[in-house]
Amino acid sequence: MPCKLPKKIDRVVKVGILGLGTVGSGAAKILIEHSDLIALRAMPIKLIRVVDKDIPKAQKLLDSLGLNDIPVSDNWQDLVNDDSIDIMIEVVGGIQMPYEAISAALKKGKSVVTANKDLIASHGGELLSIAEEFATDLFFEASVAGGIPIIQVMKESLAANRFVQIMGIVNGTTNYILTSMAEKGASFEEALQEAQKLGYAEADPTNDVEGYDAARKIAILASIAFNSRVTDDMVPVEGITHISDWDIKYATEFGYVIKMLGIAKEDENGIEVRVHPAMIPQSHPLASVRDSFNAIFVEGDVLGEAMFFGRGAGSLPTGSAIVGDVIAAARNICHNSKSRWGCTCFMEKKVKTIDQTNSKYYVRIKVFDQPGVFAAITKILGEENVSMDSVMQKRRISEDKAEIVLVTHQVNHADMMRSIDRIRNLSCVANIANIIRVEEREA
Repeated sequence: MPCKLPKKIDRVVKVGILGLGTVGSGAAKILIEHSDLIALRAMPIKLIRVVDKDIPKAQKLLDSLGLNDIPVSDNWQDLVNDDSIDIMIEVVGGIQMPYEAISAALKKGKSVVTANKDLIASHGGELLSIAEEFATDLFFEASVAGGIPIIQVMKESLAANRFVQIMGIVNGTTNYILTSMAEKGASFEEALQEAQKLGYAEADPTNDVEGYDAARKIAILASIAFNSRVTDDMVPVEGITHISDWDIKYATEFGYVIKMLGIAKEDENGIEVRVHPAMIPQSHPLASVRDSFNAIFVEGDVLGEAMFFGRGAGSLPTGSAIVGDVIAAARNICHNSKSRWGCTCFMEKKVKTIDQTNSKYYVRIKVFDQPGVFAAITKILGEENVSMDSVMQKRRISEDKAEIVLVTHQVNHADMMRSIDRIRNLSCVANIANIIRVEEREA
């Protein structure tokens, strides 16, 4: 026998959207097309105002949704100063203007929902403090992994855990490129062009392929997981532009897959957070995440391991997370329970420098094919406390050059870089072709 319908809440929660681009339009579409379902599951929620710099385009979109009576302007203060609005959705992007708009809205007692990873990664602590001071809510589920629920999960469902590590594929562009290189044999340039044609990569893909987008997302997750402020400028970043088809092939021979990862860990020496391409075992759950999909692998001391998988971007997936936050904010408003969460960064922990981190390393070295090369390399590695796990002498590049590929055991980053600098200066070494970290799954 079915349960009774939820107790009806007569109040209509009113929403305004700042920015009606790709993500904002997705949120608006969901609010309108799923309004009956939202009202049944929670309460009536109504979009009543939009602010966007392109007024004609915004009005055309609203007309297509049957909302030709909604006022549209290009001034965010119109939204903030509208006392009938309970919740502001900010999806315009950038930092300065959204910071001003969100802080003003919070000071007015409005709840705010944002997908702005740049802003949250750099100024999230300040905005959460304002929200707490004015007893209201700031939600940002959509800022990390599009439609994948992870922030609320970490704050609530997994709140009993001490997090051991967070490891994520949090950028769909780089995952698509690396998948195309591995499965189609495409070069980096070919895979990037394909991603741009399909709309997965921007005309200027720098933020994605150089790792800056992922750095902002892992900074947010690390801050929540370890209850200490981590901003994006604390995250060492390395992109994927140097990954070649040969690295992909050698990774396969070693039993690995190359993925662009955001990694956050904690031990007795502090928080470790970084973004870079890494080789992971083919058996790792993240190894099977293909194309533009995202996934976040979480390890807690009582949970063990769990992985959250789905679309990390896009109008409707990200809109799904935004509207989910809107419903949560609306529930808090209707039940007089705003400001339940607050800022989770109530501790001050050390964030390690990259030289204080440890990892295994894959190294591809182009050498002159002559006696004593391998001995010279291994001598330096030994002197710098670097031991080898696996070694391959691979293809001959030319009549006088060959390639050596090796994987080290766990080694300190600073020790590894000193050994690389010394090896690079050997007369028998043509160049260091590539260095990639190896992330083994801990037993």
